[in-house]
Amino acid sequence: MSSIPEFGELLAGAERSAVHLEMRDSYFSNPRFEAWKQGHRADWDDRPSWWRSFHQQIADAVERGVRIRRARIISEPVSEYIRWEHYVTRANVEAGELVRWLPRHRTADLLVPGCDFWIFDDRLIRVHHFSGDGDWESKELREDPSIVQMSSAAFETIWERATPHDEYEVK
Repeated sequence: MSSIPEFGELLAGAERSAVHLEMRDSYFSNPRFEAWKQGHRADWDDRPSWWRSFHQQIADAVERGVRIRRARIISEPVSEYIRWEHYVTRANVEAGELVRWLPRHRTADLLVPGCDFWIFDDRLIRVHHFSGDGDWESKELREDPSIVQMSSAAFETIWERATPHDEYEVK
């Protein structure tokens, strides 16, 4: 497809579910990660200081009945980037997202997709492509039912095995 809708548009069109699989130990750097590395911590009591438009999009979708789940496959011990992601995931959870963590060593017997993705309503998959150092490269949108079903099945298997965010301890 030549024109791929932005995430917010896809989420706004979701009616029942949105699932996200992340499998990298680091992604492109950003100012919030860099600040965290310098010792900056969120003031969780000051919601406007950390609440972003992404969190509002999640909250709006959850309010209209969309179940949003994110599973992260991670190496242990975790990278500095994953340590930061675990810390800031509190914002995702407060927006209404369900998040789970699965150590990579517990996936040896699973068939795992090669790319991160979002699946909306079990009918549409947005695949994300990154370079080896975690820089964003591209995205693609697929509606092929066999690809969506295969990716959904993989996500569900990962989700069942993964540890809920509030129970996972960063190692």
